[in-house]
Amino acid sequence: MNQRPASTVIFADKFKYMTYRYSDNSLPMVLIIGAGFAGLELIKQFNNKPFRVLLLDKNNYHTFQPLLYQIASAGLTAESIAYPVRRKIGAYPNIAFRVAEVSSVDTSGQLVHTDIGEFHYDYLIIASGASTNFYGNNSLASTTFPLKSVQDALNMRTTILQQFEKAVNASKTNGSKLLNFIIVGGGPTGVELAGALAEIKKNVVPSDYRELDPEMMEVHLIEAAPRVLGTMSEKSSRLAKKYLEQLGVKVWLNAVVNSYENDILTLSNDTKITAHHVIWTAGVKGVDIKGLEGNIRTRGNRIITDRYHRISGFENIYAIGDIASIQGDEQYPQGHPGVAQVAIQQAHNLASNFIRNAKGKSIQAFNYHDKGSMATIGRHKAVVDLPFISFGGYLAWYIWMFIHLMALVGFRNRFMVFMNWMWNYITYDRALRLILKK
Repeated sequence: MNQRPASTVIFADKFKYMTYRYSDNSLPMVLIIGAGFAGLELIKQFNNKPFRVLLLDKNNYHTFQPLLYQIASAGLTAESIAYPVRRKIGAYPNIAFRVAEVSSVDTSGQLVHTDIGEFHYDYLIIASGASTNFYGNNSLASTTFPLKSVQDALNMRTTILQQFEKAVNASKTNGSKLLNFIIVGGGPTGVELAGALAEIKKNVVPSDYRELDPEMMEVHLIEAAPRVLGTMSEKSSRLAKKYLEQLGVKVWLNAVVNSYENDILTLSNDTKITAHHVIWTAGVKGVDIKGLEGNIRTRGNRIITDRYHRISGFENIYAIGDIASIQGDEQYPQGHPGVAQVAIQQAHNLASNFIRNAKGKSIQAFNYHDKGSMATIGRHKAVVDLPFISFGGYLAWYIWMFIHLMALVGFRNRFMVFMNWMWNYITYDRALRLILKK
């Protein structure tokens, strides 16, 4: 980190008691791009610290992405997992927010260009997250459904529900095609969405669509690797596959998608699956930001940083979260996994280093503490990996619900999600099946 001008140095004995305000132009400007898990944790840590902080995001809300699939499968409303950024920063005196989409960075002039103007920075932190990776296949990008935003989830929910309505009026043959759902990607999102759709087949179709034979509906999960949940333990992968198959999901392993045209998805082994609805959760890539020159990108379009989160070649520009790939950590030679805990811990470490530097203390390299990972497949079916044990079933399902409930931002969001989950648990009914057309 650059040493700040002497006029802005805060002495340790005053550091704790002063109130810092965004209007104080003597404080260095820290500009943060992205209001995801990393961005939200940064502003929390920078609250009333000796910096002016400006947060930019194209949306005015933070999205709890792990539950997007529940919006898509009519289990939750969008408002349940979205939290207004301004409500979060309202009590933070030194932090401001702008709804702005970043177009490029001018590193020589220390400017960020956006659709609402340009903003100067002393320090820039890129936490812009990731987007869907179609691996260069533009045809798949235009014909399949991604699931990375609230709007994606709402569009998917509407399309899924419309398929049922169309199937009611179609012949049995055509109705079967309309009710075939293919999910490409066996990571947590794909596995959880497949389980949710299978539960719709089991619990919703018999009650809401009595004209339809539930067996007309098929859910396929396609994974290019030898197992689902490849980042979790082999035991959890095995259990997840078992749970999916118990729910009636057809799991395809070692299966690479070649194309999807005219409602026919073709795999690398020439297997063809007919489906009107293909959901793509097979990969992510870092959001591209123009203006950062040099050989700073690695696999998945992630930005290379050191263990202090500095981008190679820059002293005052940092990257954290899904967009970043830390080099030099022997335990994670390919970079850390793109999960919320990594983003939160990196944000905490980076903000702590800024504060330590302001106090004249040495900064600390990032060390990731893996608290475990989990995925849910359906009612009473989930898998959990903890540092010392892996397990599945009832207990894993309750742990998954509790952890995700407590990780939501805001009491109102937790209450809304809890009530929806309880209603679904008691009645077996996903009560949010509204077709809201654009």
